[in-house]
Amino acid sequence: MTQTAARPEGLSAYIAVTAAYWAFMLTDGALRMLVLLHFHTLGFSPVQLAYLFVLYEIAGVVTNLCAGWIAARFGLTSTLYAGLGLQVLALLALAQLDPNWAVGASVVFVMLVQGASGVAKDLAKMSSKSAVKLLAPSEGGGLFRWVAVLTGSKNMVKGAGFLLGAALLATVGFVGAVLGMAAILAVILLAVVVAMPAGLPKGRRGAKFAEVFSKSANVNWLSVARVFLFGARDVWFVVGIPIYFYAVLSDGTTVGNRAAFFMIGTFMAGWIILYGLVQANAPRILRAKNRTLADLIGAARNWGWGLVAVLLCLTLAALIGGEPQPWLTLTLVAGLLAFGAIFAVNSSLHSYLILSFTKAERVTMDVGFYYMANAAGRLAGTLLSGLTYQAGGLALMLGTATVMVAASAIAVGYLAPEGE
Repeated sequence: MTQTAARPEGLSAYIAVTAAYWAFMLTDGALRMLVLLHFHTLGFSPVQLAYLFVLYEIAGVVTNLCAGWIAARFGLTSTLYAGLGLQVLALLALAQLDPNWAVGASVVFVMLVQGASGVAKDLAKMSSKSAVKLLAPSEGGGLFRWVAVLTGSKNMVKGAGFLLGAALLATVGFVGAVLGMAAILAVILLAVVVAMPAGLPKGRRGAKFAEVFSKSANVNWLSVARVFLFGARDVWFVVGIPIYFYAVLSDGTTVGNRAAFFMIGTFMAGWIILYGLVQANAPRILRAKNRTLADLIGAARNWGWGLVAVLLCLTLAALIGGEPQPWLTLTLVAGLLAFGAIFAVNSSLHSYLILSFTKAERVTMDVGFYYMANAAGRLAGTLLSGLTYQAGGLALMLGTATVMVAASAIAVGYLAPEGE
């Protein structure tokens, strides 16, 4: 008689956290696409569109800095529930937007609501990523596998959210879309609160806020690398490329706009889904099970410089092409998909390394600090996306991304296994 493999301790809590995170990221991806495309059709400039997301990213910086301490003080479930609940409120608030408001009032209102959504996203994200360190099995590369599955599946779901947002905007409209998402997320929050299994820490009352700042050189250098890595992505991702594709695909009519929404949403969704799929399979791609920490640090350096090569080629293509034309658009699509695959391996390696460098008693604070750096990079990328595209078009935007990803690769070069 054979015995079945024992269910890993903490797996039930891991599944519940992952499911809640999936639900959140579906609405997060949809909301970003809804806001971007809806306000572009209202005549907002690239810089104004970037402003809509600025407070979202600023909120991420502040939230991640505080959320690690809050989770250490009050427990991971409290920050997870708070993130889901705040996202429901943000969606309900966004439905109150009046199209008759002046542009300035609309920008301020959406910035504030997006700021609340940014707080919500990073509360949920920090909770989920910290839970992996505490729940994953330590043997057989379990930590890398579990974090890769969480981050990869999350990004596939977020990619589906981009497509969902574009589809909802074209079918039920802006208000119907955000109200529907609020209702679904509220039901999921209630289910998670009722059914959350045991396994997550409850917090410790003696946690000090000053503990958030790490004394580990590896944690700090990896955080610097994260700033530039995600800044490089968002320079083109947030505003520039969607607006370029809109200019290429739409003829300005209502029917043309709807077709453009679906095609842009499909590309952005496909990019995120590819990114998530590669992330989830990064341990297999890297053959990480039998590799040492030193080997994986070396791999992070090499994959970082691979990103530089891709962006440099795209920048040269933009300089040669100048105005939008079919060969340039096809080159961008192919090049950005290649960037997505390589970026996914980099991101997955970073997510694993931060959990390897931190200790269990510091996990929420080190992860919070690391994702604060992540949010700072997204903030810089968001601001630069609108500014560089408006000032210098594709070439300046992609050239800026190239410089930023090179800075990330340089920072990774300072990482070393503990004790070296």
